[in-house]
Amino acid sequence: MSEITIPAESPLIDIRGVTRRFGEKTALHNISLTIPSGGVFGLIGGNGAGKTTLIKHILGLFRPQSGTVRVFGLDPVQDPVGTLGRIGYLSEDRDLPDWMRVGELMRYTQAFFPKWDVKYAQELQEAFDLDPLAKVKTLSRGQRARAGLLIALAHRPDLLVLDEPSSGLDPVVRRDILGAIIRTIADEGRTVLFSSHLLDEVERVADRLAIIHEGEILLTSSLDEIKESHRRLTLRFNRPHTTAPALGSVLACDGHDAEWTYICQGKIDELRRSAVAAGATVVDEAALSLDEIFVSQIQSQRR
Repeated sequence: MSEITIPAESPLIDIRGVTRRFGEKTALHNISLTIPSGGVFGLIGGNGAGKTTLIKHILGLFRPQSGTVRVFGLDPVQDPVGTLGRIGYLSEDRDLPDWMRVGELMRYTQAFFPKWDVKYAQELQEAFDLDPLAKVKTLSRGQRARAGLLIALAHRPDLLVLDEPSSGLDPVVRRDILGAIIRTIADEGRTVLFSSHLLDEVERVADRLAIIHEGEILLTSSLDEIKESHRRLTLRFNRPHTTAPALGSVLACDGHDAEWTYICQGKIDELRRSAVAAGATVVDEAALSLDEIFVSQIQSQRR
């Protein structure tokens, strides 16, 4: 089958109206998401939010019960050869054959990928300090992560999917994954889909992101736009209030009497005008970290 080239204006991943249930539990509810070609896309959410289930649809391991999934313009269930051959995947459990040696794992995986780069694989093996004669079952958690990343990268995939890659790893291994490797792939014009609940890591490397909660996408945009559209405003009103006065799109608020602090979502100029209209003076304004934005978005869903 000839390789399909995606037009520049088309998303690399196009998910529309996907729902997935496991018995009585709805893991994904009418999910729609587009991921452009190039750069690092962060998918963030707590444990059980639906991140891995969504990734399995992208990999063609699950068939949507409703809706559609397209990767490189193809249905990954109907055309696994046309999609999986262009995807590198590192799962959270790093499920590798324990009976193999590292060198055998490399040769075995090479057989599945015509574009496997032997020289690059060797460079990764040396950079990750992996002994080709070591059995996989003897590798530490960090070494297993490096071995899994090696076989995900060595065929130079158009799409690298990392599902909770840093789970349980020490800071040195995290730096390897999140620093040189992710940025190198993205800078080559390839795409990284990076799923994690470690928000400081996502904030450090992602260009765009989506927040998923209880199987639904709460927010998706560029990281810069998301951070620009969230602010903490501390307001002093001209009289005391027993409850927080209404103010635009508020995710959370706290305070008493005449001084209240709001976490708001929206254009900052509009937020300031709303404060003035409510009879308040802005006494402090601050940007939020991604962690604070995430927590505020989740808390607003629980109210």
